[in-house]
Amino acid sequence: MASTRNLVGETAAGNERGKVLVMRDEEKAEEDDSPSAKRSKFERFPLTRWELAAALGVFFVFSTGLFCIYLIMPAADYGKLKLPRTISDLRSLKDNLATYASEYPAQFILGYCSTYIFMQTFMIPGTIFMSLLAGALFGVVRGLFLVVFNATAGASSCFFLSKLIGRPLVNWLWPEKLRIFQSEIAKRKEKLLNYMLFLRITPTLPNLFINLASPIMDIPFHIFFLATLLGLIPASYITVKAGLALGDLKSIKDLYDFKTLSVLFLIGSISIVPTLLKRKRIYE
Repeated sequence: MASTRNLVGETAAGNERGKVLVMRDEEKAEEDDSPSAKRSKFERFPLTRWELAAALGVFFVFSTGLFCIYLIMPAADYGKLKLPRTISDLRSLKDNLATYASEYPAQFILGYCSTYIFMQTFMIPGTIFMSLLAGALFGVVRGLFLVVFNATAGASSCFFLSKLIGRPLVNWLWPEKLRIFQSEIAKRKEKLLNYMLFLRITPTLPNLFINLASPIMDIPFHIFFLATLLGLIPASYITVKAGLALGDLKSIKDLYDFKTLSVLFLIGSISIVPTLLKRKRIYE
């Protein structure tokens, strides 16, 4: 009888401990689902110390190179130079740089290209103003060549930077968009170049996201490079040509009206025609 009582007592005690553990788990789950817990998880910086150190190291190397180029540039009124943020800023900058660019064309192009690639590599907003400036100072042909060259070089640098530290950053910023992009890439592995061309030509996805997410999705660099080089030409042509008439441009939104977007989607759709035709043959 004594052993039976002990067994019953141990069973009851075990049940009580189990209830306590379940209650603790439920309380912990509620804490994890609370707004403050979610906020702290979201605000948590995704990069480790080593990844952050690597990113800062790359930034330091690029910044040092840009500063050295700045030091060898011919003297000018640097107080009037700044990255434009509005169309009015761009008009003033164009007026200040026109004489400088004509007197020191090689040095100016070196400084322009270095600044553009630096901004594109480290995702600094404002490259569209640099593209407009190229059209205003160099005309359509030379301006288009400069913009496509710099945009491709900057996107390639961003590609390799993302290969180094991009995965946690993209997962943190765009988790849902990354899952959709991954599923779309998986469907189009055989015609990946056509799909990447479509993304570059049309504003379906931001170029920043494409630059960062492509190495994470193991998109080969040669496909990324070729799609970037060719796919940026239509939109760059529109922007560079608009730079010739800065006086008529009121806002950046005027660049991409309904008509312009329709043309870009039409050009982009042509790039995926081979994929659609192949699917049709498979279904037949």
